[in-house]
Amino acid sequence: MLRDGTVPKMSSIDRAEPDAAPAAPRPRNHKARVREESIERILDAAEQLFAEFGYHGVTVKDVAKRIGVSSALIHYHFDGKESIYEAIWARKAPISAHNRLAAMRRYAEEAGDNVTVEGALAAWIEPDLNVHIENHDYWAAIGKISAQANSAAGWGAEKMTKYYNPVVLALIDLLKKAMPDCDEATIFWGYHFLSGAMTHNMAQTGRLDELSHGLCTSDDFASIKRHMAKFMAAGFHAICQGPSQGR
Repeated sequence: MLRDGTVPKMSSIDRAEPDAAPAAPRPRNHKARVREESIERILDAAEQLFAEFGYHGVTVKDVAKRIGVSSALIHYHFDGKESIYEAIWARKAPISAHNRLAAMRRYAEEAGDNVTVEGALAAWIEPDLNVHIENHDYWAAIGKISAQANSAAGWGAEKMTKYYNPVVLALIDLLKKAMPDCDEATIFWGYHFLSGAMTHNMAQTGRLDELSHGLCTSDDFASIKRHMAKFMAAGFHAICQGPSQGR
């Protein structure tokens, strides 16, 4: 509360989530550890299957077969396929969201009144690229699942909304600060194009490898990091400064 009794307006960055991601509770005994290990095996297998075949291409029986257990064990831990799918998102998407939000907060504090489009985009883009560079095997499948979800109405859009809307709105706030003369609708269109490009990168389809005859590879996240924010910033500037803005 301010001295005059009013409550300051919070930006999306400030209100999106706590400063630190909550740590997962550690199992207290052997039985709890065995249960958690069983759940992790199920989720690891299911994540790979969803990444490969999509949400509608996977059944509980497929997951059970992948790890060599009965479907009854899967149902002991989960209510069904949607329950497994939700658990996959819940264990990794909040980490991605937290990393991005933390990076944007740091950037906003460092930049002060000198926020740039490229700086804002880099703060939003690079945390996900960094984890792929550092531990690609752990993040590859959820990246592909996110790409599928971002292109799917209903079940996919719901997950993107649930886990990423606060972070997206925080980015929009930064972009508004960087481009105060750009109308809000145009900024949202810019984000729409950015989001599609970002999740396409995460899909790692191999299409780029084939097109370039191996000159470029779709899993070269270091090169994506080097080029993407600059490329996207140019697009934002183009649509915000062009004559068609707001039409």
